[in-house]
Amino acid sequence: MNTYEITNMIIDDDFDSEEYVTTEFIQNQVNYSITFKKADLEIINAWVFKDGTSLPADLSDTVIESIREDVKKRI
Repeated sequence: MNTYEITNMIIDDDFDSEEYVTTEFIQNQVNYSITFKKADLEIINAWVFKDGTSLPADLSDTVIESIREDVKKRI
């Protein structure tokens, strides 16, 4: 069972060199965003949004792998 809910996914495929997938999700009532390289789903960055600011997110490997699997299914 997932402990998060994906709320939005953006696939940026108009770049000449790299394509990216940004996934926004909610976990424990907190908003997060992870950007992956589309080719191999390597993490580019992860952010947590709190109190009107964005900070680097510290997510568990389990959550990241679960989101990665969900992204694979959707693209």
